[in-house]
Amino acid sequence: MNQNSPSGRRANSLGVHSIDHFAVEVPDLEAARKFYTLFGLDVRERDDTLELYAVGNPHRWAVLSQGGDAKRLRYLSFGIYPDEADAFAAHLDGCGVTRIKAPEGAEADGIWFAGFDGLPINVRVADKATPSEKSHFTFVSAAPGQSGAIPNSKAPKVHPRRLSHFAIFATDVNAAIDFYEKTLGLRLSDKSEPAVAFLHGPHGSDHHLLALVLSDRRGMHHNSWDVGSVMEVGLGGATMARAGYGPNWGVGQHVLGANYFYYVRDPWGSFSEYSADIDFIPHDVDWPAANHAPEDSMFLWGPDPFPEFIQNTEPAEA
Repeated sequence: MNQNSPSGRRANSLGVHSIDHFAVEVPDLEAARKFYTLFGLDVRERDDTLELYAVGNPHRWAVLSQGGDAKRLRYLSFGIYPDEADAFAAHLDGCGVTRIKAPEGAEADGIWFAGFDGLPINVRVADKATPSEKSHFTFVSAAPGQSGAIPNSKAPKVHPRRLSHFAIFATDVNAAIDFYEKTLGLRLSDKSEPAVAFLHGPHGSDHHLLALVLSDRRGMHHNSWDVGSVMEVGLGGATMARAGYGPNWGVGQHVLGANYFYYVRDPWGSFSEYSADIDFIPHDVDWPAANHAPEDSMFLWGPDPFPEFIQNTEPAEA
């Protein structure tokens, strides 16, 4: 434990506090609008793009643009505190990163550099979007003599509350851990060599802000969205499956992070996850990171994932 952490920030630790947003290029914006709207997000038009918001939350979590014939992860943007902007610039230069221009159409503010596998990374001053305490989780059970039945005709709409985490493919998971710990100040939560790793923010975050999944090239595996109950996980997944999206994976519970999950396959072969009750790592806790056996890398209970679940459907960069 660190007893000298001011205002919910980890003392003497330069690091990002949130994923500010992600950007993805898709072949069909109308298909993206349909998918993410049914998923429960607030999809807004801006110029020639779509932006993703959680209903009732003012933070913009994603920018979707129309591109070629395949989905591509364009960049990741992370938030930092205003009083660390100069220190972060000097830190990144000291790390020897390659500064780059903002990708076409992206906002130029902050620092842009080439991340692991060349993925464009942006670090910018932004409000902390990641919570500073564990998200509220509920389980409702009917009292004796009362019915807990909810007719399908009266089933509530599922609306995720915020982005929980983001998972990217990496060509070398251990090397990517080292890179993002060094440059962004992220901290290892858990891993299962060589296939997967989970990194959290130093200033209080879910068990993972960023997940790394082994592949032969970079790309997006999934974006994960926080909901408040197992019922919302299952109902959200059922709604998407009934609309024809799939194959999907869930409902289940992960070992690492311990969250309940349902992964919905999007029209381009990656996933959006409903996630509930993920472990939370406060700013003043030193999490006991470990390397776990392969059988503990994915799930405690639930259906087996289908064979293509870990497939990277993004094309290799030219």
